[in-house]
Amino acid sequence: MSSVISVENLSKKYIIGHQKQESYTALRDVLTNGAKRIAHKLTHPFAAPVDDPTHEEFWALKDVSFDIKQGDRVGIIGRNGAGKSTLLKILSRITEPTSGKVSIKGRVASLLEVGTGFHPELTGRENIFLNGAILGMSKVEIKKKFDEIVAFAEVEKFLDTPVKRYSSGMYVRLAFAVAAHLEPEILIVDEVLAVGDAQFQQKCLGKMEDSGKEGRTVLFVSHNMAAISRLCSRCVYLDRGKVVNIGDTPAVMESYITAGFARQSGEVIFSGGGDMDIRFISARTTSGEGVPKFSFRSDEDIHVNVTYEVKRQLSGATLVINILTGEQASLWGMADWEAYPELFEKREPGIWTCEWVIPANTLKPARYFVACGAACLPNYFHHPDPFAFEITSEGTHRLGYKQFGVGGGAIALKMAVKTNASSRRLSNLNGEASNVRQ
Repeated sequence: MSSVISVENLSKKYIIGHQKQESYTALRDVLTNGAKRIAHKLTHPFAAPVDDPTHEEFWALKDVSFDIKQGDRVGIIGRNGAGKSTLLKILSRITEPTSGKVSIKGRVASLLEVGTGFHPELTGRENIFLNGAILGMSKVEIKKKFDEIVAFAEVEKFLDTPVKRYSSGMYVRLAFAVAAHLEPEILIVDEVLAVGDAQFQQKCLGKMEDSGKEGRTVLFVSHNMAAISRLCSRCVYLDRGKVVNIGDTPAVMESYITAGFARQSGEVIFSGGGDMDIRFISARTTSGEGVPKFSFRSDEDIHVNVTYEVKRQLSGATLVINILTGEQASLWGMADWEAYPELFEKREPGIWTCEWVIPANTLKPARYFVACGAACLPNYFHHPDPFAFEITSEGTHRLGYKQFGVGGGAIALKMAVKTNASSRRLSNLNGEASNVRQ
């Protein structure tokens, strides 16, 4: 099958500005410095250019190459700043590459940021037709899909309202519905779906699965490894603008997760907290004495501390943590208002710290992730920087199970076991029943 997307030695450079030490620059300084540069160029025409300390080159992408075939569902994974969004912007023809070549065959629909491609002054109805026209659809084709789009987005009541008055969740619902239903050959979706509620995220994943089965190509950027594993058959793993691994999803996810554990130390300082009124500051796993730790014995309690800022007084807000396996499948989650219901009623502005305790001998020896989320109903924000901790076999009551090949699963709870002294066994080859005393 031929490639519909071909990327060859793709690179993208940005110039980062750095502020000088002085607090301001007067007009006379600008004129004087300009005159000095001109004079230096005239007197030293062959001299090498002098580096400007206020500017720095930053390569968001460097020599990226891969091919994607028709019908492939490809996940783009990597840490924040790896170059994922820059790559999608280049593939969507929003940003020009510095060097390299991109070849795309087919009509592309992109959903990269909230509101991309929408005119804020137009209504939802008008924006559906506008987006369809941008994608090259005729008015007749758009009308055929119109009812499906509106039903999927669940914005019937607000269809004739200017989209500038939509919430971020409504914006995303309508934008995804338009992008997915107007039958593009290639669908490109960034982490923007994380703005919507959990039910709509599952609905979007199902729609992208259907698109892949119908032969369309899907590119999906997400920090949610469970979603990547469910949707994508192949993955591209980026780190610091370079391709680390390309291949089948399980193998690429394993290399990404392993690299993530190698960088962890039981603590993460968040670089941002979304556009909501709750901003994450830091999170860590600690001992009972409050000392940050990455590695725990099986018989130790694990304390999970999350520090966050509430920007204004909130009602109906909650903070959530989720314990994930190495493959980032969810094991356990809890909201803070379950322990403190009064926080759901009113949460005052300021810096807060919340602590959860995972009791000893709850999880089997392995490595795990902690993901943080916040909800200001009806929207939910899942922070894209999970951090890791590990539980060693030291101190476990399951230490000797391995030699017998039993003791699988993620949970290591001690449970009371009661057997019947006159159990019957019906497994004789002769079919005869016999009593066996346990």
